[in-house]
Amino acid sequence: MAKKESLIEMIFTLYIFLVFIKILPLFFKNTYLAFALFFAIIGSPLIIILIYKKRKTMKFFNSRNSLEKIKALTPDQFESFVCDLFEKLGYKAEKVGGPNDGGIDVIAEKDAVKHYIQCKKFITQQVSVGAMRDFYGAITDKLSDAKAFFITTNVFTLEAEKFAEGKPIELIDGRRLMEYVKLSGIEVSDSSRPVFGSAISEKCPWCGSQLVLRTAKKGSNAGNNFYGCASYPKCKFIKSITQENNY
Repeated sequence: MAKKESLIEMIFTLYIFLVFIKILPLFFKNTYLAFALFFAIIGSPLIIILIYKKRKTMKFFNSRNSLEKIKALTPDQFESFVCDLFEKLGYKAEKVGGPNDGGIDVIAEKDAVKHYIQCKKFITQQVSVGAMRDFYGAITDKLSDAKAFFITTNVFTLEAEKFAEGKPIELIDGRRLMEYVKLSGIEVSDSSRPVFGSAISEKCPWCGSQLVLRTAKKGSNAGNNFYGCASYPKCKFIKSITQENNY
């Protein structure tokens, strides 16, 4: 991206030089007219470049802001977010993370092929080669025609990246995760997040896990928001936002 910007700046500099050379004879005849013409010719492309840079800067800060929101999720919530993300991308996703998940947090199925996902919600910690080895060991007998994804909110160590080379594992760091978020159209602000308030329990009354905000995708309640357990599908507790009773 930096190379692209440098190329644009070089082209624009060359453009200014050529315009100046073209108008130079006019400076000796009518200086004011030459200056007016010069700035009129370079003004439009300059404005376009400034608007482009401003929009790019806004996108950068929006992306950073969204990533910070994702980093604020608990590990359970992050797994639920990844599950919702892959559903938006056209997969049938199921969250299986937990103490006995066998190194697999989410299973995403598409075209009758299952793909296995490991999620690491890291803020400063990098994904180590040890974590990569453990994940590969958990899925190596499942990847005959499938693909694996290792997703983190931070980055991978160089050793982890080298270990994944040549293996059917796609590494998704924080930057690439935001590309997937943009591609899916999912709203980070509407992703799974803890529910607080005096009238609503912060924890699931069935298993003690965090309650999160979700959107029903099927049935008569499709499109409606509700509070669900972050341990779904192991725990299927749900609570209506508008009602005090479970449904």
